[in-house]
This record gives sequence, structure tokens and C-alpha cells, in this order.
Amino acid sequence: MTNGMRWRVLVLQAGLIGILVFCAGFLFWGNSFIHNQISTELTAQQIFFPAAGSAALPADEMADLQQYGGQQVVNGDQAKAYANGFIGRHLEKVAAGLTYAQVSSKAQANPTDTKLAAQVQTLFRGETLRGLLLNAYGWWTIGTYALYAAIGLAVAAAAVVVAFAFEIFLWIRQRGKVMMTVAAPKPQRIPA
Repeated sequence: MTNGMRWRVLVLQAGLIGILVFCAGFLFWGNSFIHNQISTELTAQQIFFPAAGSAALPADEMADLQQYGGQQVVNGDQAKAYANGFIGRHLEKVAAGLTYAQVSSKAQANPTDTKLAAQVQTLFRGETLRGLLLNAYGWWTIGTYALYAAIGLAVAAAAVVVAFAFEIFLWIRQRGKVMMTVAAPKPQRIPA
């Protein structure tokens, strides 16, 4: 490889290292920002799972939620569990599994039915909170994937750094050989 070609390879590798390090750093920051933001907001909401095995969190009906018993909802995984496992199950019992939209349509057709009106209010509030918690879970998951991508880019940057160091080593070694060849004295003939 010629010196000009090797120089171009080194410049490209240095540029690639810079890009990979920048992107990895941005993704590490993104993960930290998302997780901190969601954790801060969920903590402020003061949402707690009922105690494990209690009447509000019966072990036979909600076995999957017992691991969260008594805990505060502070991350995306807990938000998903609370939204689907706790709120979702309670909402299914409000109007025999009907959604807010279905019950609201019935209530509009029968505006004097107070039971339907109460179900509409309960389902609206419950589905809204459930949706907000699932949104937190979705963003938490994106933050987690950003962390995985950051780790992958950091590994790629390290691999390019190794290749960069190897190229520099070869370049220095080649220059050393060239200098020794140039500096070596020419053999002279000794007259016989």
C-alpha cells in the first residue's frame, strides 16, 4: 500500500471512530434521559401496587403481579404490569369486558341510564391511565433499545480503533524499513 493510500485509510478510520463515538455517546445519553424522565414522572404519581396476597391483589387471580406487591411504580416494566395486569383486569369487570367506546355509544343511545353513565366515567378514567402507563412503558423500551445500540456502536468503535492502531503500526514499520534501506551504505569493491 502506498503512503498516500495508507494516509487516506487512516483519515477514514479516524473519521469513522469519531462518528461511532459520537453516536454511541448520544445513545447512552438518550437512554439515561428517557429512563430518568420516566422514573421521575412515575415516582411523582405515587402509584403503588397493593400488597401481595391482599384482597386487592389476590394471589389466585393475579399471580403474575405478586412480585410487585407493595412496590411503587417507577419504571416501564412496572408501568406495563400495572396497566395491563392490574388496571386492565379491573376494567374488564366494569361493563362485562366492553370498552369505553362501546359503553359510551350505549350511554349516548340511552342518556337517562345512570349505571351506563357511571361505567363510561370509570372506563374513561381507567383506560386513560392505562394508556398513559403503557406510553411510559413504550418509551422505557425505546430507551432500553438505545442502550443496546449504544453498546453495539461502542464495540464497533473499539474494533475500528484496533484496526486504526494496526494500520499505524504497519505504516511506522514500513517507514522504518524504507529509512534503513536509504541509510544503509553501499557496498564498495575492494581491489584485489
